[in-house]
Amino acid sequence: KLLAGASWMGEYGNPDLPQEWEYLKRYSPYHRLAYGVAYPRTLFTTSTRDDRVHPAHARKMVHKMEQMGQRPLYFEDIE
Repeated sequence: KLLAGASWMGEYGNPDLPQEWEYLKRYSPYHRLAYGVAYPRTLFTTSTRDDRVHPAHARKMVHKMEQMGQRPLYFEDIE
């Protein structure tokens, strides 16, 4: 479930509604990752104090890219 991001559903859409989820996942970087694509080396940065986006989103994206054979860079500021 969404934490602070729930306040953005009016602007971006509600992922719990099937018709809105279909639209959201079309531009979601996480859901658009594809095997066999040579992505450029990507840097992900996050912070434990970011009240807009939980660090778990960056961690999840990095993990998925690593599982696909990519080599993302990752930095997490732990405050």
